Amino acid sequence: MVYILSIIFLFFSAFLYKIIAFRHNIIDKPNYRSSHTKPTIRGGGIIFTLAILLFFIVNDFEYPYFCIGVLLISIVSFLDDINTLSAKIRFPFQIFSVFLILLEVGLPFQPIYIFIIVLVVCIAVVNFFNFMDGINGLTGMYGLATILGFYFINLQEEVVNADLLIYTFISLLVFGFYNFRKKALFFAGDIGSITLGMLVVFLGMYFIISLNSPIILLLMFFYGGDATLTLLYRKIFTKESVFEPHRHHLYQKLVDIKKVSHIKIAIGYALLQTLINVLVYYTYSIDFSIQLLILFILILIFIGLYVFLFNYLKRITV
Repeated sequence: MVYILSIIFLFFSAFLYKIIAFRHNIIDKPNYRSSHTKPTIRGGGIIFTLAILLFFIVNDFEYPYFCIGVLLISIVSFLDDINTLSAKIRFPFQIFSVFLILLEVGLPFQPIYIFIIVLVVCIAVVNFFNFMDGINGLTGMYGLATILGFYFINLQEEVVNADLLIYTFISLLVFGFYNFRKKALFFAGDIGSITLGMLVVFLGMYFIISLNSPIILLLMFFYGGDATLTLLYRKIFTKESVFEPHRHHLYQKLVDIKKVSHIKIAIGYALLQTLINVLVYYTYSIDFSIQLLILFILILIFIGLYVFLFNYLKRITV
């Protein structure tokens, strides 16, 4: 009954937000780097934040530092959706919010250099979800695949309260009703992608620390891989500022050059991640050194495939 009421609440919230956003012109208007052609409501991912806050209230305020961090970064991200904020404003809030996550999962402060490295990597992962939010369905479908990966491992290990995963899963399905279509009714916006990134960082760190399992990193493999390699490509070859908008992601190339539909790409990314999730499920408890070896081999394979596909798509445009 609680889950049914949650579905009703989130559907009503999404419908209400759609009306409010339309009246107040919270609209994403297409530009030169957009993969859509019609103005579309931005910030629909607010329901991800609502789902986490709903979990927080229903479950006696569990994971307070994490939920406060999500609420804080959601407010800043939503303001950014309404009226673009400077990175100088957004970044300090991201640092503090991710710091709260690390506090929640119990990452030791010593040695301090390890803590700082983990903090920087986690901030990068949060932003990867924002960078990759560019076509209909991708954030939602990939989010579903990733959450399911954590969910099935959690069934065995009970690392976190399962309700957090279930409420988020429900919110992704509700979001999908408005976004998993040829012409989306609304986009996740920064509030949606950043919130989802915060959740994945929290889950990833909690699972890695609790299970002593580095292969958990693979549960965000394709998002992290595409975002990281695209960033390196821009930094090394194009000399562009990594903070400037662009269309170099692999999924963007597939849309622009091969004219693959948004939904097909989103399904493809989700299915590939699901296959990796199965591998993680059967290997997260094996010897630590073997996990690192599998992680290293898969990273090398992904880099090779990325370079091959990127060069192939580049030759087509010549």
